[in-house]
Amino acid sequence: MRPRDRWMLAGGRWSQGTGEDVFAVTDPATGEPLGVVAASTPADVGTAVAAACDAAPGWAATAPAARGAALHAAARAAEERMDELAALVTAEMGKPSGDALSGVEAGIATLRQYAELGPLHGGRSLQGGWDAADFTVREPRGVVAVITPWNDPVAIACGLLGAALATGNTVVHKPSERTPHTGAMLAELLAGSLPDGVLNMVTGDGETGEALAGHADVDVVAHVGSTCAGRRVAELALRTGAKTLLENGGCDPLVVDAGVDPSWAAGQAALGCFANAGQICTSVERVYVHEAVSEAFLEALAERARTLRMGPGADMSTELGPLVDERHRTHVHQHVEKAIADGARALTGAEIPGGPGSFYPATVLAGCADHMPIMSEEVFGPVAPVRTVASFDQALDAARRSRYGLAATVLTRDMAHARAAWRTLAAGTVKINAVFGGAPGGAATPRRASGHGFGYGPELLDEMTAVKAVHIQTVIP
Repeated sequence: MRPRDRWMLAGGRWSQGTGEDVFAVTDPATGEPLGVVAASTPADVGTAVAAACDAAPGWAATAPAARGAALHAAARAAEERMDELAALVTAEMGKPSGDALSGVEAGIATLRQYAELGPLHGGRSLQGGWDAADFTVREPRGVVAVITPWNDPVAIACGLLGAALATGNTVVHKPSERTPHTGAMLAELLAGSLPDGVLNMVTGDGETGEALAGHADVDVVAHVGSTCAGRRVAELALRTGAKTLLENGGCDPLVVDAGVDPSWAAGQAALGCFANAGQICTSVERVYVHEAVSEAFLEALAERARTLRMGPGADMSTELGPLVDERHRTHVHQHVEKAIADGARALTGAEIPGGPGSFYPATVLAGCADHMPIMSEEVFGPVAPVRTVASFDQALDAARRSRYGLAATVLTRDMAHARAAWRTLAAGTVKINAVFGGAPGGAATPRRASGHGFGYGPELLDEMTAVKAVHIQTVIP
């Protein structure tokens, strides 16, 4: 068990690390302190990476089926305490309890998925000469640095950790400094089923992340987070030659075509813009609505925004929890104020409520234009900026004009329009008539500033391994 005053795991041993810097974690619903956490120093990062390097040969040589069994055991350990994990998620980042539990359940399911897929992941035979055997094998790359965000800390971490471990890599994980208790508990539960040094953990902010991403002995850096941080990770990894997997920010569009039920479309928009207080990588960040349905759509969307129950995530009746902290709320509100100053109209929301916590109301802005930062940058809050357009083609053209390319959604009854949308939009995921959802394993690669590489699905196993071609001459003089 991890002593509660120790925040670094290296080689199977929890410690306080070597530094003296600490950071505080607060409950975003109340502003009350949750604890003080020790930040890992660059020397601590080096210790964790060294432990991963030491464990790498043994874990790589472990039979894939045995690695899969260890992951299954880790998943069972997390499942036994998933209510506690979910409660930590709610306490640290404000996610409503039901959503928090769903995220933990998704993470556990992902661990089991990779526990099953890992032993089946292999190379292929090649057609060479009759006097030789030729084939390819997939081998672990070595040490994987996993840097994860705060908005869904268990589900995202389990995906990257599961794929890395199932393929024989060892890992150093740095959870977000906003959710360190969740990250430490997850590490504690998973590491108990693994050999010492296979899973290691450090804590801290961007400085710790940079020390990890730029370490010379790291072979892969998998990062989910902001575009700014992702670019810095890529820059550091370029110096060492480490492979990078990046899922960065997005500014995902929603197109509402003529002919759809405006009330239904408003429900989809509300889900896409306001779920988890807009703090989802694939949240809807900008809306283009056809003028034929715009008036009814805006009225219905504003009404849905007004009726969302805002409150602490621990309250089971809450539909809209707080933003992760005051700093982030300020960021969101500044975007809203700038849009209004530039001519947008607030139909509801747009004001910081009184009282404790970092709450922000569901906000609907009409009259938005593409030059406004709220339509071109990732806001990551419960804001629906809406632009009314004259035609579907105009909406599609506006939707595709972005430096991001994470996801996009189109609501339409016209299947020709649907086909044009998924062929035209340069995004990793295009969804027709549903803002969320999709089959398991539907991995995609983000485009442009949103990153690169597979971050989910069976293809993530390919990203975590290197291909080696083998030629064996079977006839010798």
